[in-house]
Amino acid sequence: MKPIMLITGASAGIGAACATIAATRGFDLALNYRSDDAGAEAVAQSCRAAGAEVLLCKGDVSDPAAIDAIYASIDASYGRLDALINNAGVVDQTAKVTDMSHERLRRMFDINVIGAILVAKAAVQRMQAQGDGGVIVNISSAAARLGSGNQYVDYAASKAAIDTFTKGLSDEVAADNIRVMAIRPGLIETELHAKGGEPGRADKLAHMVPMKRKGSAEEVAQAILWLCSDEASYVTGSTLDVTGGR
Repeated sequence: MKPIMLITGASAGIGAACATIAATRGFDLALNYRSDDAGAEAVAQSCRAAGAEVLLCKGDVSDPAAIDAIYASIDASYGRLDALINNAGVVDQTAKVTDMSHERLRRMFDINVIGAILVAKAAVQRMQAQGDGGVIVNISSAAARLGSGNQYVDYAASKAAIDTFTKGLSDEVAADNIRVMAIRPGLIETELHAKGGEPGRADKLAHMVPMKRKGSAEEVAQAILWLCSDEASYVTGSTLDVTGGR
């Protein structure tokens, strides 16, 4: 049986890149997405063409009932889970802290932190019951280190929470042979910048990166899939920067 991987936020960007690469690495996939049916189906078709079985799981990870439904589908279709790429997340329009509303902050943390923790919780429960370990890679951000002042401090803070959660969870489950890591992408060309109101941000800031260029979703995905592989079998509790040196 092929190993089973769940990727949240898989209809575009880093999640989609992870899916297409994972399909070529021998995984069957459960691909979660919130609303982009066309994007999710396009990713699924690409993965199926590479030989993977694909289960599409529509649902908002800020809703605990939706998380339950996602895992119920995985249980029914595959009966196990070997790897989780905990990628679903949101960013908002650039703003100063003094202009951020409670509603904005609540949405940010409900999805980026609480949702991610609940998704990981359900994955751990299944991996522990299976008894043969597993892998979880949480998607953080270089913003967790940089703070993103005058842009999106709330997003940066939510990703800093993911860094701390990653270390704590890794300590809890290491004895179960469940490895937990995080990736901190830097200036990556994805739709994230447009959602923050700055579609040209990656090009504009590329000069600040020591490598003098923006990164791609595929470059981040390659690092994530390495962490999911046996080549990283002694890696856990770590957070890996994929930032071009920034």
